[in-house]
Amino acid sequence: MTTNKIQETNSNEPIPARVHALENKLNEEKAKEEKSFEDLKQSVSGKLPIPTGWRLLVLPFRGVSKTKGGLYLSDSTLERQQVATVCSYVLAVGSLAYKDEEKFPTGAWCKKGEWILHARYAGSRFHIEGGEVRILNDDEVLATIKDPDDILHLF
Repeated sequence: MTTNKIQETNSNEPIPARVHALENKLNEEKAKEEKSFEDLKQSVSGKLPIPTGWRLLVLPFRGVSKTKGGLYLSDSTLERQQVATVCSYVLAVGSLAYKDEEKFPTGAWCKKGEWILHARYAGSRFHIEGGEVRILNDDEVLATIKDPDDILHLF
């Protein structure tokens, strides 16, 4: 006897209905994660300093906490990696950054929301809740990049 509905052996519910339910659940979880990230971003951004003059406020790339082989990295290893990183995300740009036309004839080297490369120990480092941020001078930016995972991070 043949049935038109494809069914899984362990369940009486059709597979398409189960897939749809699973997709809905995943979308709900993703929305919750995005909301909690936005809440965290809002609560932390109110505590961040505003860079003055020609300075940039950047968040150093922290990297993944789990290796490709499945090993979890310790917090101290992640902190050492964050201190020695050459990649950062630009959180804010000071009001005078890149305004000197003699020094920057082609315009700004980076802007808020971009990933940049800088010297390994560049800038002033300080800790906030959730990690470390740095304040760099506008001329300490070496390059902009699309994705920090494209750069090999050694620690």
